[in-house]
Amino acid sequence: MVTNTKIWLSSPHMSGKELDYVKDAFDTNWIAPLGPNVEGFQQDINEYLGENKFVAALSSGTAAIHLSLILLGVKVGDYVICQSNTFSATANPIKYLGAHPVFVDSERETWNICPILLEDAIKNSIKKGIKPKAIIAVHLYGMPYNVAALKKLSQLYSIPIIEDSAESFGSHYKNKKCGTFGDLAILSFNGNKIITTSGGGALVCNSEKDRDKAVFLATQARDNTPEYTHSHIGYNYRMSNVLAGIGRGQMTVLDDRVRQRRQNYEYYYNKLSHISGLEFLSEPENTFSNRWLSCVLLPSLSIREKIRNLLHSKNIESRPLWKPMHMQPIFQKEVAFVNGVSEDLFNRGLCLPSGSDLTENELNRVISEIKYYFSAE
Repeated sequence: MVTNTKIWLSSPHMSGKELDYVKDAFDTNWIAPLGPNVEGFQQDINEYLGENKFVAALSSGTAAIHLSLILLGVKVGDYVICQSNTFSATANPIKYLGAHPVFVDSERETWNICPILLEDAIKNSIKKGIKPKAIIAVHLYGMPYNVAALKKLSQLYSIPIIEDSAESFGSHYKNKKCGTFGDLAILSFNGNKIITTSGGGALVCNSEKDRDKAVFLATQARDNTPEYTHSHIGYNYRMSNVLAGIGRGQMTVLDDRVRQRRQNYEYYYNKLSHISGLEFLSEPENTFSNRWLSCVLLPSLSIREKIRNLLHSKNIESRPLWKPMHMQPIFQKEVAFVNGVSEDLFNRGLCLPSGSDLTENELNRVISEIKYYFSAE
C-alpha cells in the first residue's frame, strides 16, 4: 500500500556546511564543552544582529531566560510580567526562582503582549507595593511585538524588558533585528527553529559585564582559582563546541531560511485567503516577520479540530496555536490580565507545515486538504 510521506510542521534544514565545522572540532580534538566554534558562533550571531551586542551561546533558550532573570536580580516573591500567549518555557524560569508571573494577554494586531493591558498590570502591581522586576515579551511565530509601545512603558516605569526572540531570529522592526530591543534578549536554536544547533540557545546582552557574568554562571560559577572554588550557585548551561559548529554552518543560510519560510506563508495566503472565515495575520507597518510558522485562524474550535484531524489522517503534521499560560493548570493561581484575545487565538488557530525545506508538492497537499474540507461543508 502506497502512503504519502510525512509532512512535518517544522523540520531541521541543513545547509551542508555544518559538517565542515563539526569535522574541524573532531580533527582538532575540540570535543570538550568549549572551543573555537563557540567563540565563532557567538561572533557570527553578533555580526548578524549588527548592534554591537555581547552574545553567550547556551544550552537552550530556556537557560537564557533563567540567566536573564538572575542578571536582573529576580528573587523569591518578586513579580515578573510575562506574555501569556507563548510556550511554557517563557514562563517556567520565573518559577525556578520562586517569583510570581503576572500574565498579560495579547493584542489583535501582532498576537503579542497588549500594551494597554501591560500598563494596567504594571499599575496594579505598583499599587500593591510590588513593582515588577522585569517584563518578558515574545515575538510570537516570528511576528515582532509592538516595540515602540513597550519601550515607552519600559522607560516610563523603569522596568527592564527581556526580549524572547526564540521564534524570531531574522525578523526585524524598523529595519532593526529582533534580539536587539530588550535590556536582555534570548534566542533559541531548538530542532524546530528557523536555524538549529540540534538543541541550544543564546543570551544577547547590552554589556560585556552582563555577558561575562552570564557565562560565569552558565559554567558552574567556578571562581578564578587553581582549585575548584565556588562562591555562587552555578549552572551547566554552556553550548558545546560540536553543537556550535552546527550553528556556524546554519548561520550561513539564515537569510535563505527566512526567505523560504516567508515564501511558504505567501503561498498559503495566495491559495487560501479567499476562503470565507479563514484568516491570516498580516504584518503591521514597519514590521518584517520571518514567518517561522504560518498560522491560520478558522471560524471555530470545532472546525479547527476537524481540519487538524483531517491533516493528521493524511500524514500531515499541524498543531493548535499556543495554549495561553493563564489557561495552564500549573499557572491557574497566578494573576492574569486578560481580554480574551489569546484564548480566541488558541481556540481557532492552527499552525501549518512551515519548514524551509517544503516542496511545492507538499504545500499543495496541505492546501488541497483544507480546500477539500471547506468545499465539502
